[in-house]
Amino acid sequence: MTNNLPLTAKRSIELLGLICLVAVMVIGRDIIMPILMAFFISIMLLPLYRFLIKRKVPESLAIILPILVVALFVGLVVWFFSHQIGLLVNDFPRIKSNVTQHINSLSDWISRITHYDDRQQKAFIQGKSDDLMNMGTSMAGGAAVTLSGIFVFIGLLPIYIYLMLFYKDILLKFIFMWFKTDDHPKVKEAIYETESIIKSYLIGLLIQITYMTILLGGILMLIGIKHALLIGVIFAILNLIPYVGALMGNLIGVLLTLTSSQELWPVITVLCVIAFVQFLDNNILMPRIVGSKVKINALFAILGVFIGGSIAGISGMFLALPIVAVLKVIFDRTEMFKQWGVLLGDEKPARSPMSFPIFRRRKAIVTKSE
Repeated sequence: MTNNLPLTAKRSIELLGLICLVAVMVIGRDIIMPILMAFFISIMLLPLYRFLIKRKVPESLAIILPILVVALFVGLVVWFFSHQIGLLVNDFPRIKSNVTQHINSLSDWISRITHYDDRQQKAFIQGKSDDLMNMGTSMAGGAAVTLSGIFVFIGLLPIYIYLMLFYKDILLKFIFMWFKTDDHPKVKEAIYETESIIKSYLIGLLIQITYMTILLGGILMLIGIKHALLIGVIFAILNLIPYVGALMGNLIGVLLTLTSSQELWPVITVLCVIAFVQFLDNNILMPRIVGSKVKINALFAILGVFIGGSIAGISGMFLALPIVAVLKVIFDRTEMFKQWGVLLGDEKPARSPMSFPIFRRRKAIVTKSE
């Protein structure tokens, strides 16, 4: 029936559908984001689940064991961060001394190039410090709510993962019943490709976190940079956020280095090592691990990250790229939304579409100035 509608009506319906989808994500993000996270983790655990099923392991146990592996991994990450934060707390007097020295050096430099003296600068810094303290006090109540939300999020994940793996056949039957029988081969192909993309992408990211932590943390440790492993892990995790995460990782690496050293050369060293590791990651290692599975152009990858962040915070930023990749798989296999798949992809036409014969005009258009 929609095929008989005018083109403008079709495009209006598509845009309205996208707006409704975003609205649903914003309103129901506290419910939807744990489900999406559990869905992606379930896809990643499928190979281990199938391996256990082939070994005649009972289905419930074949689901619980992979979940325990994930829980163990998360527990190790939490232990590592708590240990590193403990080291930072023990170094707090030295960090305070280093920060004071850096502020004094910055103050002297500002005094040399501007007309502001030390007293004006101290008054400005004191005022901003009071503002930050007031902001921190106002946010303290919200922090408890945020932490409780995180614990609920983490607590729901294993339940959702278990139920998704246990009822996966019901979910697949629902998807097939949603489409005509003639379209089932395309649906099956889309399901297999979606599973392949998600698995290769998420497993590739885990491998990326591992080798970036070893490379970056190991090189910084050999050079003698303090908190080298913490810098490596933080940068490796933030690097999962496309484009934006690398900048945040650089800033945090610089700040951690400044607080642990009174000299400037460690900061330059950290930035150079991060740039070297990023070059290896972007041009040699990551393309061989993930390959060209996720073919999303940079424009919509960045837009997806910002939109995901505005909708669901950090979790939305992490999940933005796999969600956009799944949408592209769906769009590419539907006639109605094929143009959206082209828009999200990175396959540039061999020549400009304006050079196609259908776009050429036989006669020039004469315009008259009024």
